[in-house]
Amino acid sequence: MVRQRLPANKLTKAVSRQSLREDALTFVCLLAAMVSVATTIAIVGVLGVEAFAFFAKSGVSVGEFLTGTVWTPTFANPQFGVLPLINGTMLITVGAMVIALPLGLASGIFLSEYASPKLRRVLKPLLELLAGVPTVVFGFFALFQITPFLRSIFPSVEVFNAASGCIVVGVMTLPLVTTLCDDAINAVPRSLREGGLALGATKFEVTRNITLRAALGGIAASFILAVSRAVGETMAVTLAAGQTPKMTLNLGESIATMTAYIVQISKGDTPAGSVEYLTLYAVGATLFVITFLLNVLARRIVRRYRFAY
Repeated sequence: MVRQRLPANKLTKAVSRQSLREDALTFVCLLAAMVSVATTIAIVGVLGVEAFAFFAKSGVSVGEFLTGTVWTPTFANPQFGVLPLINGTMLITVGAMVIALPLGLASGIFLSEYASPKLRRVLKPLLELLAGVPTVVFGFFALFQITPFLRSIFPSVEVFNAASGCIVVGVMTLPLVTTLCDDAINAVPRSLREGGLALGATKFEVTRNITLRAALGGIAASFILAVSRAVGETMAVTLAAGQTPKMTLNLGESIATMTAYIVQISKGDTPAGSVEYLTLYAVGATLFVITFLLNVLARRIVRRYRFAY
């Protein structure tokens, strides 16, 4: 085979064009990264400035905000204890995770280890289809289907209740847990499974003692991300759980989460610049700190349990 050599001037031009294309692509990628970073900095800056303005108002203190158990910022005698909103958010999150984590992990194990390729091609898209349903639809489903069902069994359950919120948020986060667990388990090298089987272990023993151990970092990260998803859920819990800030662990009562309160204040009935309006940013900053800490925890867990193959 005879290779045709380019003249020196044409070769130089080709190299220059390739270099220009690479420089342009690098600039576009850098621009996209800078836009993302600038957007994040702007959001954090606005939250910080407005939250500081809230705490600078007379009658508001950081101590009362963090430790108070009454949240009535729109009342004639306002009180600004954010704990009822945090209590409602954590109640929904814990209840949802009780549903989503075991079901999601079991589904991920089944899809990756036991399902046939044909069955996997059918089941996984069906599970992921849940992620495409709008959250407001889940909220109406909870309000008009789950709540009447609960009230038929437990008549004392209120129309807006935490149990419906827990169930619907658990169903919403199930595809996330399943997909991430499935991906983490599939990332385990086949040689590890074959090594266990070669030593005489059953498939269940290989899955429990080798595959899940090797995928522990990804599974733990999926759990933390699911918690972050549940903490930040808005429309479904607003419609299902209500907007009543309350320090309670009773799943049959109406509660309010931080996101539900943000929706309530954002409707436009509150004058801009007022103390009630600024609570929007104080609660938003609190929510941001919680989700940020969860993401930091997820990164630490992934780093701690990462396996090198």
